[in-house]
Amino acid sequence: MKKFTFRKGGIHPPQDKLTAEKGIVDMPLPSKVVLSLSQSIGVPAVTSLKKGDKVRRGDMVGQPGGFVSAPVHTPISGTVVSVGTVTSPTGMFSNGIVIEADENDHRADLQMIGDMTFVRSEAEALALSKEQLIDIIGNAGIVGLGGATFPTKVKLLPPEGMKADILIVNAAECEPYLTCDEAIMLEQPREIVEGVRYLMKAAAVDKAVIAIEDNKPRAIETMTQAVHSFDNITVATCRTKYPQGSEKQLIKAVTGREVASGALPVSVGAIVDNVATVLAVYHAVRWGLPLIERVVTVTGPSVSNPGNYRVPVGTTLSTLADMAGGIPDDTGKIIIGGPMMGKAAITLDSPATKGVSGILFLPESQSHRRVPTPCVRCAKCVDACPMGLEPYLISILSAQSRFDEADSNHVADCIECGSCMYTCPSARPLLDNIRVGKSTVLARRRAKKIMN
Repeated sequence: MKKFTFRKGGIHPPQDKLTAEKGIVDMPLPSKVVLSLSQSIGVPAVTSLKKGDKVRRGDMVGQPGGFVSAPVHTPISGTVVSVGTVTSPTGMFSNGIVIEADENDHRADLQMIGDMTFVRSEAEALALSKEQLIDIIGNAGIVGLGGATFPTKVKLLPPEGMKADILIVNAAECEPYLTCDEAIMLEQPREIVEGVRYLMKAAAVDKAVIAIEDNKPRAIETMTQAVHSFDNITVATCRTKYPQGSEKQLIKAVTGREVASGALPVSVGAIVDNVATVLAVYHAVRWGLPLIERVVTVTGPSVSNPGNYRVPVGTTLSTLADMAGGIPDDTGKIIIGGPMMGKAAITLDSPATKGVSGILFLPESQSHRRVPTPCVRCAKCVDACPMGLEPYLISILSAQSRFDEADSNHVADCIECGSCMYTCPSARPLLDNIRVGKSTVLARRRAKKIMN
């Protein structure tokens, strides 16, 4: 069997897929949700709701704030108790809405869920036009669920002159510990394939590839069986290698095409969507469901009940942690997402958003960085970089505020995968410095564009 991978750089960290055999557990419907209006890359959603307003499950409570934006919907019926500032687990502030349900609201929601039926048949769904599908996807608030949260509707409306010819479904799930994507492939393979067909029509492409790393043999077998009757949908087995799930690396692995510096994937004819995003498209098209829940992996070496949980958006992360047995006593760090690209949490009294794929509880023994020592000029960071950059150099330039030189050395092309820091024998804070340089360079570019 041919196995696909990208050739440049990459690393092989321990996988630690502790929840790979865990089926999905549904969280109870919460009596209160906290809905951030910043749940996608781009402009935050806006709301006209005020304290005391009544809402129903599935209502759009935040409208898109611009072209690159996505609406927000409520997973519960209830009363708006506040509209104001909410805090993310990493300490960032955004506008948000707090909604509480009483017993009548809760009973009505449970009845609504029990009475749910398809809003259209499979044949009716496939008869929808490209434009109708894109509108459904946009109105459902669907974003990239692999972590980037880019609005899916925008991805389906490429710049003039660009045309996709292939849809790549990103099911690599290369981050250590995370298994939420694998869990949905094992539970709902047929529904995922239906979602692929709707996205293919929305993107006007006649070929799709579902890319899965070879450390998920059950998912590969399940999805291969699910696509066996479709000549234009295939499963590509990828070698387990981080960051295989990065968009540009996956395109290179599956198609051999290379996305140029600063270019979009569609510039080489590819659209990439996470497998959970594809399932959300199925739910929107067939069931009329907006994106109001997602599967989240809660895991860690000392977690008593690790698993994959289907979580209503807006549920407090502390409630989710309690479902998994609570915060282990030996916890030294809590990471939102995976250990490579996730962010350290300072609080769990924050809501689950569309972009939260996991909560990782690391023991104290695994939570501390080594003390940095001088660079030994080994070039391991260069070998590991999947973008072909020189991390040691752009880190130094960024640390010294030599941002023009960092820009000319392509700091903006960094995908922030952390491979350089992982492989550095001197424990240099490479990515920390590079992030500062990248954000500064991008901010300067935006300012220059506005001035011109």
